Amino acid sequence: MDKELAGSDFKIIAFPCNQFLGQEPWDNGKIKDFVKTKFGVEFLMMDKINVNGDDTHEVYKFLRSREGIRDNPGKIGWNFGKFLVGKDGQVVQRYGPRVAPNDIMPDIQAELKK
Repeated sequence: MDKELAGSDFKIIAFPCNQFLGQEPWDNGKIKDFVKTKFGVEFLMMDKINVNGDDTHEVYKFLRSREGIRDNPGKIGWNFGKFLVGKDGQVVQRYGPRVAPNDIMPDIQAELKK
């Protein structure tokens, strides 16, 4: 998806999190090396954060608090949840972990046309 939309204003930013059965126990450098080597990830990988609880990262506090999210408001339930943020910086939609990245493409393309 990142390569498909290269040259557009679309950007993927990933936030590793170890709050879901300890699936991200490594340090930030090892996580970034692993996803690049294993999956060819070229998009921006941020440092590991918490997405739930008292020490939720500010980005996720913002994403989770936006009005107008049609589905899945509140707590992040599992890894690979996704948020689509529009050019205006507002959350357009939140997608659960079972939603495949390609299934989001129509929403992304609609936002890019705005």
